[in-house]
Amino acid sequence: MLVAACQRHMSEVCCRMLESAYTRQMPSRPLAAIRMSAALQPTVFSDGLLARLCATVELGPLGAGTEILITGWGCPVISDETLDGLPKLRAVVHAAGTVKGHLREAVWRRGIAVSSAADANAEPVADYTLALIILAGKRSFFYARQYAAGRIHSLAHGTGDGNDGLTIGVVGASRIGRRVIERLERLGYYRVLVSDPYVPGSIDLDDLCRQSNVVTLHAPALPSTRHMIDDRRLGLMRDGTVLVNTARGSLVDTDALVRHCAAGRIDAVLDVTDPEPLPAGHPLFDLPNVLVTPHIAGAQGRERLRLGEFAVAEVERLVRGEPLLGAVLLENLGRLA
Repeated sequence: MLVAACQRHMSEVCCRMLESAYTRQMPSRPLAAIRMSAALQPTVFSDGLLARLCATVELGPLGAGTEILITGWGCPVISDETLDGLPKLRAVVHAAGTVKGHLREAVWRRGIAVSSAADANAEPVADYTLALIILAGKRSFFYARQYAAGRIHSLAHGTGDGNDGLTIGVVGASRIGRRVIERLERLGYYRVLVSDPYVPGSIDLDDLCRQSNVVTLHAPALPSTRHMIDDRRLGLMRDGTVLVNTARGSLVDTDALVRHCAAGRIDAVLDVTDPEPLPAGHPLFDLPNVLVTPHIAGAQGRERLRLGEFAVAEVERLVRGEPLLGAVLLENLGRLA
């Protein structure tokens, strides 16, 4: 038994020596840190994704040696003071959508590369928006409330509403807007209009409001887009138009929307509002032709692993010296969501 124990000991020592020699020959892995909500981190980074990440970088606490910062929902603002304490930082990889909540121009000014998983987050938003448009085309939400209130019993043999031949107005050919347009065009039974000042050949927003049966919003929240759907443009929409907003609540004048929906002129399907969240008892909750959901279009539950997968793959590309697929450039920051 003593001999066997000695043999096991010698084997363990040899393994450690070989491992140490192998490690010395390997190039050192860059130091990385994760900053995001502790409660949300496991929903974005599974054990498998973390193991894959640790094969590329050495994860540790944020400090002077950190070279790669991986951020997510709940990350505090990266201030100048924080940057001063991170002299080796060369990249920020965001495992979520917009970076405007926690990064300032100083990050780019210091030559730090920035990447976002916004493309990965765009897919579930586009899918959700398409589902809302299809349901809105049948006025499903309105009829569901009418049915529950006993005002109608069946439309099986009535005229109802339908999707064939509807005109869908897409406001903003953003990464989500473009995906919505592609999905609509693949279906083949919609007429699609686009209004975006950066897209040649797109139509004027007023004309889009006049012509569309469904108006879906995908513009960023900027000073220039605040209340772009105001009382006047709501007034341009034909009776029965459905407004879908999965972008930002500030794009719509909420008080004006309440008036037009209360009058029964238009319907609204809102995943975002202004303010957000709406206070309890807000009239939008009670209107029979309005559906409000609590900002659920983006990655939820199992969908969040898409964000972690994108971020890990981005770190791998970074370490290999390859271009970043989710690169966020300073010159584009002003018109991003």
